[in-house]
Amino acid sequence: MISKTVWILALVSLFADLASEMLYPVVPVYLKQTGFSVALIGILEGIAEFTVGLSKGYFGKRSDDSGKRLPFVRTGYFLSAVSKPMMAVLTYPWWIFLARVTDRLGKGIRTAARDAVLSAQSEPHNRARIFGFHRAWDTTGAILGPVAALIFLQHYPGNYTSLFYWALIPGLIAVILLFLLKETTSPLPAKSSGGFFSYFSYWKDAGKSYHRLITPLLIFAVANSSDAFLLLQAKNLTGSDVITISAYIFYNVVYALAAYPMGVLADRWGYRKVMTGGLIAFCITYAGFAFVSKTFLVYVLFFIYGIYAAATEGLSKAWISNLANPGKTATAIGLYTSAQSICTLLSSTIAGLLWTGFGPAAAFGFSALLALIALLALALRKF
Repeated sequence: MISKTVWILALVSLFADLASEMLYPVVPVYLKQTGFSVALIGILEGIAEFTVGLSKGYFGKRSDDSGKRLPFVRTGYFLSAVSKPMMAVLTYPWWIFLARVTDRLGKGIRTAARDAVLSAQSEPHNRARIFGFHRAWDTTGAILGPVAALIFLQHYPGNYTSLFYWALIPGLIAVILLFLLKETTSPLPAKSSGGFFSYFSYWKDAGKSYHRLITPLLIFAVANSSDAFLLLQAKNLTGSDVITISAYIFYNVVYALAAYPMGVLADRWGYRKVMTGGLIAFCITYAGFAFVSKTFLVYVLFFIYGIYAAATEGLSKAWISNLANPGKTATAIGLYTSAQSICTLLSSTIAGLLWTGFGPAAAFGFSALLALIALLALALRKF
């Protein structure tokens, strides 16, 4: 049974992702037009993810300490909505960095609190499918966004700036929908103190199973650079904005259709089997992008990449929720995503430097090899 709260959060994510994904496939190309090098794009994406990661941990702990969820969720979605047109106002690098960081800060404020709501709306026996259901609708927005961008660019080729203004509308719809939810206040923990990085202390309180899961996931995070590199490589191979965006849409269709079934399989077969299968799909995708040269293979690889995303994205958070200490769900998820984003800063920076110095094959080959190490670490550990 899918509750009203889960449905509303699913629709919120749909509209928010529609806004983000209208822009995501064209942002790398837009940035290159404004003078950004591939290395600088990698650094920008890394810093953006670093920001979202640190803020996820901090605001996740704040949410647990206060017993409140909705103020964090609403504020986060609002900041992400207003950041979209910011990128079109000015093209100075410092302003682009500010706009991108504002968007990611919004994600950081809302994510752990929202995931804690999803966890509270589920039970251990159906948690993976609830998170998978939410990811399916989130990814539906990621389908509609590029479709809207593709239609727009067919009529107005190269007019990327206007897209940033149009993306404000679905972003604000997401914020409005959140006011249909009512806050359910949780009992306050016995102690709610500490500085910005105090959420890292949760590592000492977490059980061994949490440690054993997080370690391979963070190794994988160093392998998993920004999708912007996949889009740049797709554009390099095809020479077409239309093919690049349509391949990205295809990836999101596969992701959306597979997310809920993957959650069902994880609840039935066990989380580790589905997660390791997803990591295998990632390795195949990145190894493939290091060597392919034909357009149709780009679609094949994005299909496999969709299976990877469906088998890992929502599942990792559902798994962590099951291992979290009572009353610390947002902190447990926030700590993981904070550490994950620190690794992503390293990952995207390394990928950008490898691409610039040695070519795209080196960047994708590095990611595939490190992901294989993470896969083996996850498969061999005892839980």
